Amino acid sequence: MRTSTVLSQERNTSCYIRPATGPSSLMSCTHQRPTSSLRRAPSRWWMKRPWRRCPGSRWTPWHQIWPGTPVTVRPRPFAARCGLARCSTCRPCGSTTSSSPMAALPAKVPGTSLLTIRILRAHDLPSRDLVTPPDCYVTLWLPSASSCRLQTRTVKNSRSPVWNQTFHFRIHSQLKNVVELKVFDQDLLTKDDPVLSVLFDAGALQAGEFRRESFSLSPQSKERLEVEFRLQSLTDSAEQLVSNGILVARELSCLHVRLSEVGDQKGSEGRVQLVVPGSWEGPQEASVGSGSFHFHCPACWEQELKICLQGAPQEQLTVPLRALPSGQVVRLVFPTSQEPLMKVELRKEDGPSEPAVRLGCGPCPEERAFLSRRKQVVATALRHVLQLEQDLQEDEIPVVAVMATGGGIRAMTSLHGQLAGLRELGLLDCISYITGASGSTWALANLYEDPDWSQKDLEGPTELLKTQVTKSKLGVLAPSQLRRYRQELAERAHQGHPACFTNLWALINEALLHDGPHDHKLSDQRAALSRGQNPLPIYCALNTKGQNLTTFEFGGIWSNLYTANLQDSLYWASEPSQFWDHWARNRASLDKEQVPLLKIEEPSTAAGRIAEFFTDLLTWRPLAQATHNFLRGLHFHKDYFWHPHFSTWKATKLDGLPNELTPAEPHLCLLDVGYFINTSCPPLLWPTRDVDLILSLDYNLNGAFQQLQLLGWFCQEQGIPFPAISPSPEEQLQPGECRLFTDPGCPEAPAVLHFPLVNDSFREHSAPGVRRTPEEVAAGEVNLSPSDSPYHYTKVTYSPEDADKLLCLTRYNICNNRERLLEALRGAVQQRRRRRLRGPERAPAAGSLA
Repeated sequence: MRTSTVLSQERNTSCYIRPATGPSSLMSCTHQRPTSSLRRAPSRWWMKRPWRRCPGSRWTPWHQIWPGTPVTVRPRPFAARCGLARCSTCRPCGSTTSSSPMAALPAKVPGTSLLTIRILRAHDLPSRDLVTPPDCYVTLWLPSASSCRLQTRTVKNSRSPVWNQTFHFRIHSQLKNVVELKVFDQDLLTKDDPVLSVLFDAGALQAGEFRRESFSLSPQSKERLEVEFRLQSLTDSAEQLVSNGILVARELSCLHVRLSEVGDQKGSEGRVQLVVPGSWEGPQEASVGSGSFHFHCPACWEQELKICLQGAPQEQLTVPLRALPSGQVVRLVFPTSQEPLMKVELRKEDGPSEPAVRLGCGPCPEERAFLSRRKQVVATALRHVLQLEQDLQEDEIPVVAVMATGGGIRAMTSLHGQLAGLRELGLLDCISYITGASGSTWALANLYEDPDWSQKDLEGPTELLKTQVTKSKLGVLAPSQLRRYRQELAERAHQGHPACFTNLWALINEALLHDGPHDHKLSDQRAALSRGQNPLPIYCALNTKGQNLTTFEFGGIWSNLYTANLQDSLYWASEPSQFWDHWARNRASLDKEQVPLLKIEEPSTAAGRIAEFFTDLLTWRPLAQATHNFLRGLHFHKDYFWHPHFSTWKATKLDGLPNELTPAEPHLCLLDVGYFINTSCPPLLWPTRDVDLILSLDYNLNGAFQQLQLLGWFCQEQGIPFPAISPSPEEQLQPGECRLFTDPGCPEAPAVLHFPLVNDSFREHSAPGVRRTPEEVAAGEVNLSPSDSPYHYTKVTYSPEDADKLLCLTRYNICNNRERLLEALRGAVQQRRRRRLRGPERAPAAGSLA
């Protein structure tokens, strides 16, 4: 039996049980508040009462996997499954020691064991069929130890089936290992019905221990599944691991396969399928002379290469990879019973020696180096605009960020106007970060093509912007353009990228804003950061995981912050005023003091299947970007859940199960952040970024404070330091151009200076302090109505007059609030000085994003 790697030592909790129902109920479970809480029983948890937050406990907010903390080991090949999921050993600032005691494990770590699971029998299983008893089988899933789900045989027509089948897994004590056992009722015509689901944490087993468990839903339940577990140490085995205390990267093995003709034979045109289960590459089609094929998988897994001749299923060849000598070529002949023959050359070698993904919980060395350079620019600018008598000390220099929301062409245009206003006031050099979402990222992408854009007058980029937003967009769907889109998408698919609607939208967007193909890349923007001459841009998107959403940021830094059901987020996008209550009522708390690793699933019904159909229809993601998951193949450390930089998201879907976290997903599915909260603020709330002042640039037409309030409520629920967003009723009805929100009682919370998109004194003033003449009054009338505004998100072409009005309005609103901006900057400097007097910098809070 195929075996592999993982173990866990998490508390004394060993198993968690759930009745299973099938996909429809599993989906509906994500919408329902769990109806029970935990009462301890021998080696299991029973579900009884509604969950509650423990008194004195602290919220653990966001499911956060951040590739970041430095490690000291420079190992031989290790990682997850090839390319994108390799872990790095980075030495920030030239240091050769780790800043975290959990940052690295020894080069060769003992602790490999053999986990034996024997599925014995079940009792009184319910039948999902109307007439006959169930035909049951059990599946075993241990993704950190095996690449596939294993399965018992099916026992026909029995409510108390007996299997007595044994399965072996090669596991490691430093990894989190949760076994999922599922009982199914087999159906020939329809999908098999789930009957019972059990989660067992192998960390509860000690080396040499034998344990027999009888899993049931409750002490009174008749339905039971009997399973035996045995754990045996393998003293002659050690594995090379690298970890930051949350994720673990493992040693990789690479297999090269090449097919060639045997002797003088010609016509070896037969095609074969090459499969290494669990490899990053998956199945590959090959033929003689078609080049070399590669497979990457964890070196500790006892994998095998399967070669199948297409059209002749009886012709198969299986080669255990452990039997292959490392670094040597092994030649085989295939097929064995028919001609023409082909020669199969195999060579196994160690995986990449230089990992490509950094594991950790802090900003990457490149970001820290950038901030060090940027501080000098910021210090000079602050001394000038605040008229300081002496230079600021390094720990007195505040971190100021611009946060821009989405809003299509409206956001793109408005951000240009506001950045021009900040430059006019000499404040652009005071900014360290700029975050954007949706349309505001289009503006950033344009600006950062020039490595020195913030040091120049923005008249040139503004004129280019006006050309882009006023030109006709009718040609983007012309037949010639559609043919180009199809060709581009086909080429991308040929390169191995997953197909998705966002790729098409990117091509359409390129045609909307540019006259031809635009090849500027994110990596090209490094030149704009090389001397700290511009703020660091962060481009935000949502990563959808199954039915969940997770915020990611781009720009060399990745972080996942939010999780929510996509159906709810779409509802929120249409009715934001009602969604929060809907979301809050249907959320569940999850504290680090209680790790339920448990789901309750109600029996499937016809009504549930109908609901599932409509839910699938609603949650289909035509705008999601499917891209390779660079975390895929990394595993979780046995103590990941208690790491201070790991946070679970307490939504309706329990995110504490390591088998369902982001590294287990084959792809990252990216979506516009507006589907959740229209903000790009979360990356700025990461504690080690230590942002003091956020200039909030809001381009929403529906409510001046609505999205900021949603973010504030979210932070309050999750324990994230953030000021309360509480505008007065008068401000809600008639918002001003600028509003400062602070929390004096929480030094960790940044100050937020909020600029909603409003037309207030601009109606009567063409410039700060300059009243309009009668001839200029019309230029001050800017229609920002959510119903008939020319800047509605559906409008992709503006008239030159409307474009000028929006640019002038947003620039004016910045310049007209110069004193408020300077006051906020002085406050940020004073806050830094007070912190300096108090002592060391703050530690990450329990509600941190890290």
